[in-house]
Amino acid sequence: MNIAHYLTFLRILLIPFFPLLYLYPHIFGINNYLASYILLLILLICETSDIVDGILARKKNLVTDMGKIIDPMADTITHISVFFTFTQGIVKIPLILVFVLLYRELIISSLRTLCALKGFALAARKSGKIKTIMNGFVCILIVILIILHHEKILSLSNLKKISFYSILIIALYNILTAIDYFYANKKYLKNLTD
Repeated sequence: MNIAHYLTFLRILLIPFFPLLYLYPHIFGINNYLASYILLLILLICETSDIVDGILARKKNLVTDMGKIIDPMADTITHISVFFTFTQGIVKIPLILVFVLLYRELIISSLRTLCALKGFALAARKSGKIKTIMNGFVCILIVILIILHHEKILSLSNLKKISFYSILIIALYNILTAIDYFYANKKYLKNLTD
């Protein structure tokens, strides 16, 4: 265990509070307005800790096999949890778009596991890193839109419309990253049948 691992686990432990605060702010004795600012803080902590743990791991030579597994796992848990949460409440994004994101993560993770069992590692792709950044950006964007709605700057219909198209764009990009991943690693994937 090192500092980069602790930051990754911080994200995993913190993100369950996101759906709780979004769906049931009254449990914590707060209103939706205050809850939206706390939701933004949770996401900023998660996304910042993701950046910091990556920088620390590389600069201080703390890159480990454990880190290579738990960091993308934490990203997936964070983003998928947030997107599933947004299928409820005022945002109400279509569930099918979240399933596109979930299926992409499950398929790529399963392939990585199968390849690891065969003794070779599938390299991460730049497109996958961009995908993670885009997912995080859209999570934060939607919470900012919620805040703007609570501040009566943005209508509910515009909040839903912008949220929908933002998720649609990243769902399409997630599909492209999966295709890119398969294409770049096709020689390794062929070994799975040997």
